[in-house]
Amino acid sequence: MNVYDQAHGLAQAIRESDEFKDYQAQKSVLDQNKELAEIVGDFQQKQLEMQAKALTGEEPEGDFQSKIQELYGIIMQDPLAARYMQAEMRFSIMMNDVYKILGEVMGIGEKGSDADK
Repeated sequence: MNVYDQAHGLAQAIRESDEFKDYQAQKSVLDQNKELAEIVGDFQQKQLEMQAKALTGEEPEGDFQSKIQELYGIIMQDPLAARYMQAEMRFSIMMNDVYKILGEVMGIGEKGSDADK
């Protein structure tokens, strides 16, 4: 089987995974509550901003990180949002594992690999 067939097979396996199905189902439910979906989206945007700053070595302004943690605590009190965030996390972990496996093939992220020398 060629690489493209395998890639399509992987895409199909991801679509059929419990993690993906649960994430899609929880996202669909969340999207029905526009106000909550907007709050979760705002939180995720702030979280990405903080991660981008960390990657560039930039210090977050003042209490930016504590505000994000506070917002996370508020969001997780809503059962619908909590289920969505948990489903998203499980899906993200699965995808991160897939990326690691693919990265190993190319020597990305391995300690002591030729790419790191």
